[in-house]
Amino acid sequence: MRHRPLGRTGLFVSEMCLGTMTFGGGAGLWAQIGSVQQAEAEQLVGQALDAGINFIDTADVYSAGLAEQITGRALKNLKVPRDSVLLATKVFGEMGPGANARGASRAHILDGVRASLKRLQTDHIDLYQIHGFDPATPIDETLRALDHLVRQGDVRYIGVSNWAAWQVAKALGISERLGLARIDSLQAYYTLAGRDLEREIVPMLTSEGVGLMVWSPLAGGLLSGKFARDQAGEEGSRRVSFDFPPVQRERAFDCIDAMRTMATQRDVSVAQIALAWLLHQPWVSSVIIGAKRPEQLADNLAATRVSLSKDELRKLDEVSRLPNEYPGWMLARQGEARYKQLHDARPPEGS
Repeated sequence: MRHRPLGRTGLFVSEMCLGTMTFGGGAGLWAQIGSVQQAEAEQLVGQALDAGINFIDTADVYSAGLAEQITGRALKNLKVPRDSVLLATKVFGEMGPGANARGASRAHILDGVRASLKRLQTDHIDLYQIHGFDPATPIDETLRALDHLVRQGDVRYIGVSNWAAWQVAKALGISERLGLARIDSLQAYYTLAGRDLEREIVPMLTSEGVGLMVWSPLAGGLLSGKFARDQAGEEGSRRVSFDFPPVQRERAFDCIDAMRTMATQRDVSVAQIALAWLLHQPWVSSVIIGAKRPEQLADNLAATRVSLSKDELRKLDEVSRLPNEYPGWMLARQGEARYKQLHDARPPEGS
């Protein structure tokens, strides 16, 4: 298990992060995603830590707080030293019936962090993330609240999830102008079957030194190897009961066909190839993997040992490539000569 810097910070996170969205269960959506209870969760947490993972991601909204509670209790029961694990959680979603029990307002953030600290049984959160963009709250209000938490020690680093490139860039500009803690990470959906963030978000992340945490790296199970054009998936699997995130199916099946060939040649799972592709992308800080069973987690963890060749990466790039879109095709056309100049100016590899 390798460890990578989170953005431009000095914090090193494991290249895989244990996600806890399957912890808790309950009614509706959470029953479909998973209902891992305390004993099973402790087994998964222990297995992940033994494999070298030092990063756990959760959210207050997962199973209405139960996922945070199970995570905190698991770390206590396993007697995990606090300084050996990095805890990330999120605030934004609806946590009660009141008009202010949601969003990224100062009020909800301050209420949310207190509740999360209590559920996680800890005195600080390593990475506190805004779970979505709030159109009702000015960005500077959100940033001032987060900066307050950093200054008083409740939170050490801050991030966001599911924000557009312009929203992150605007927030970074406000933070710099006002001298506030800056956003260090973006948690976003990214897979071979969904490379949309490469259009605007990835260039922004690499330009500004913001880390990328990937959620749903198997596209909600679609890239697990259980699905094909003529195979609908197992009854009870997450994709069957909860068809999310949306994907362009034909392009996804082209990816699955290519990955299946590579997986067969290596005697590994299709899921491992899909995860390995993400781990080869230089802008990825950590890939979040969730599991319901130890064998599922073990299979995902094994992806860290899969090394794809240049030819395989090129093949996967071809079958998963996004359609050209403006202004991308014009930027590439007009910038071609200058990119060549930059390339020619670099010293050769190994010199």
